[in-house]
Amino acid sequence: MRLYSLSVLYKGDPKVLLLKAAFDVSCFSFFQRASVQEFLTFTSQLIVERSQLGTRASVKEQEYLCHVHVRGDSLAGVVVADAEYPQRVCFTLLDKVLDDFSRQVPRSEWPSGSPGTIGYTALDGYLSKYQVGHPR
Repeated sequence: MRLYSLSVLYKGDPKVLLLKAAFDVSCFSFFQRASVQEFLTFTSQLIVERSQLGTRASVKEQEYLCHVHVRGDSLAGVVVADAEYPQRVCFTLLDKVLDDFSRQVPRSEWPSGSPGTIGYTALDGYLSKYQVGHPR
């Protein structure tokens, strides 16, 4: 059971913005890591783009299972995990992250934010904490 990425995005109109992301691509070879990370980012944005406000869903993409939660305020979270990772735990993680993010980052920054401008540092900690069977 493994988590590969945890992302916070803003479902703007017409574009989805990546606000912050954390990745664990250590199980891939050094030469694959950049392209895997790019794939995870692209897939997360695409899933949020295709999801309605106020919805949760799990989508299979290749050998990954992507869990998405798009809140009514346009803040969205995506966890990309392997198929064995429990869905319920993924949605619990997304709820915690989105609540924490919305408390720490002013709503006014969401529509224009980017990973370089958003001052939120907790994603790596969440990803590490929820990485089952791989103590950090």
